[in-house]
Order: sequence, then C-alpha cells, then structure tokens
Amino acid sequence: MTPTPSRAATRFADRVKIKQSSVRTRMLDIAAKLTDVIALGRGDPDLDTPAHIVEAGRAALAKGATHYTHPLGMPELRKAICEAIKRDGGAEYFPDEIVVTAGAQESMFVAMLALVSPGDEVIIPSPGYNSYHQAVELAEGKIVTVPTYEKDGFALTADEVAKVLTPNSRILCLINPSNPTGMVIPPSEIDKLCALAIEHDLIVISDEIYAKLTYDNARVQRVAALPGMRERTITIDGFSKAYSMTGWRVGYFAAPKSFTTPMAEIHHGLAICAPAVSQHAALAALTGPQDCVEESRRLYDERRKLMCAALDRMGLSYARPNGAFYVYANVSSTGLSASDFCIRLLEEGKVMMFPGSLFGDHCDDYVRISLLQPLAKVEEAAARMEKVVKALRAARA
Repeated sequence: MTPTPSRAATRFADRVKIKQSSVRTRMLDIAAKLTDVIALGRGDPDLDTPAHIVEAGRAALAKGATHYTHPLGMPELRKAICEAIKRDGGAEYFPDEIVVTAGAQESMFVAMLALVSPGDEVIIPSPGYNSYHQAVELAEGKIVTVPTYEKDGFALTADEVAKVLTPNSRILCLINPSNPTGMVIPPSEIDKLCALAIEHDLIVISDEIYAKLTYDNARVQRVAALPGMRERTITIDGFSKAYSMTGWRVGYFAAPKSFTTPMAEIHHGLAICAPAVSQHAALAALTGPQDCVEESRRLYDERRKLMCAALDRMGLSYARPNGAFYVYANVSSTGLSASDFCIRLLEEGKVMMFPGSLFGDHCDDYVRISLLQPLAKVEEAAARMEKVVKALRAARA
C-alpha cells in the first residue's frame, strides 16, 4: 500500500515543481529489460579523464588532500582559472572573484538562490538545459522561456528575448554552446543580447562549459569580455565536458566581488568546498598539456559528421551543430511525436536517446542525440535508427 503524502510534503511538491518525466522513466524501465542497448542519452563523456589529471589526483591523495580547502577554492587553482579565462578570450578576473564549486551545476543553483527573489523573471532559452528550470523554481522565481528555431540554427536571438521582457525581468541565461542543440550563438547575436541586457539592467548568467568543444571554425564570444558586461555577468564553467571529468564534480563561477561574496556564503552552506582531490586534478587540467582537449574535440567531431551524414540519408532535418557533443534532430516526418519515437527506437532498435521535451522544448518534434559512444557504436546506432525510421515510414505509406 502506497503511503499518503503528508501535507508538508504536498506543500513542498506544489512549491517546487520538480518533475520526473514519465517518458524518461518508461524508457529506463524498458532499457533495464533489454541487452545490447546503445545509449545516446546522457551528457556524460565516454572518454576517460586524461592520465596526467588522474595522476595529479592520486598524488594529491597520497599527500593528504583529504580535508577542506579554502571555501572559495585552493588559491593556486583560482589563480590558474583567472589565467585560463583570460587566455581563452574572457574578462580579466582576480582570484577573489572566482568560486570553485562541486560541479558547474552547483554554480548555477547558487546563482539562482542568491539572485532570484520570489516573482523575479528568469529568461531561459527553449530548448535549454532542464536544471535551470529546477533552480529557478527552487528560488521561487518565474521561468520565462524563449523559443529557438531550427531555421535560425537554434540560436537565441535578441529579437525573441525582447518580446518577453517586462519590468520583472531579472536574469538572462545564455547557454553557449547549447545543451541540447549543440549550437553556438553567433558573436554578432551575443552583441545584441548584451546590448539588451544593458538597456534593461539584466544580470546575465553565461554558461560556457562547452566552449572548448566547437567545430567548423565556430567561435564562442565570452560575454563578460564585452564592454559593459563584466559588472553584470556571472560566468559558469567547469571541467566535466572538455576534460572528461564529470565524476570529479568540480566547476566554478567568475563574477565581480559584489556577486561572489554573497554567493560564496550559499556555496559554503551547500558544500563547504569542492572536493580537495578534485581541485588538485582541476589544477593539473588547466596547467598541464592541452592536447587532450583537442583530441577529445577531434573525436567528437568525427562522430558529429558521421551522425549528420546518417540523418541526411534518413531524410531527418536538423540544424548542423557547431559545438558541444549533441545533434538535435527533427523526427516529426516519421509520423510520431519525439517522445513516442524515442520509445519505439528503444524497443525496436535498442538505441536510447531523449526527446526534446525533457529540455523544455516548446514542441515534441525533436530528439537529442548524444555523441558519447565510440565511433563504431555511433555508426551502429545510426544504422539501427535508419531501420526504425524506414519501418515507420513504410507503415504510413
């Protein structure tokens, strides 16, 4: 017999609308009963953390890195982060303007808890990373989604943002490159978005965690480096994607001290500090050889090209991604919604990918394909997908 939720639990569920997708739950239940499933769903790199980074963590543990660090992060790591931001075309920061967190995800939650008051409007691209919605709800803010479209390469545009602005608009979230679409916002559009932020006195959260993974000569414009933006921008970044360090749980945010001082208090309350061993590993990632990042980028690019070619053969439309490691494909021509397509693909093709509805998409036409399997597995997944697509179209004929 299922217990009846208490009134307190019900009130909490009503206040914080943290939802578990029925489609995702059903897919996971189906996958648990199958063998030989090729998973193209999660955003967790399949590549191992580079050996020199692992060794730095191992050496740190051997030397006793098992205690709290400075709450803002190890001073030498924050100094290295400042240097890396500048080297990558970002703004100039001082170590006391950097807070190292337990993953970039914590940075984002800390930012929302610190900056959002009940009723404040937070502008989030649609589709966009779903944890932003959870963080805004937890802070009792109001989510305002702005649609992006395949015809525009899924780039967030200033024209669309301008349509939703009100006197309650507080924060503009830029996820660049995008999760789930893999698109880089053109620098010219970033300029327009920043002009809008200045005009309407918006704080900008610039999530740049995929910025090292770009293709086709795409360039990520670092928001805080633009005139008038450093003082209103919180840059979120980390080590999970470019350095394959998801399990180490280490990220950071960079912002003026007027932001970092109160935000650091929330971070301290949540985590005290990022794991000490992970901070040593992150320091090795920034100060060690960077050829590992280029090698990862090259491998993801090969997979991207293979999957795009396969989608072309299937006649499925998409906007060619030029960042991150995702392809966002339109499956509506199969006659199914994306949610139903993902279930059919899993049941009949043993390939798992997630519908765009999990990422707040304003329609149920798209699937996010994660390119996080070896090339041969991506090729096999594409072949299985093509068979399912052909069968669905034949059934409609």
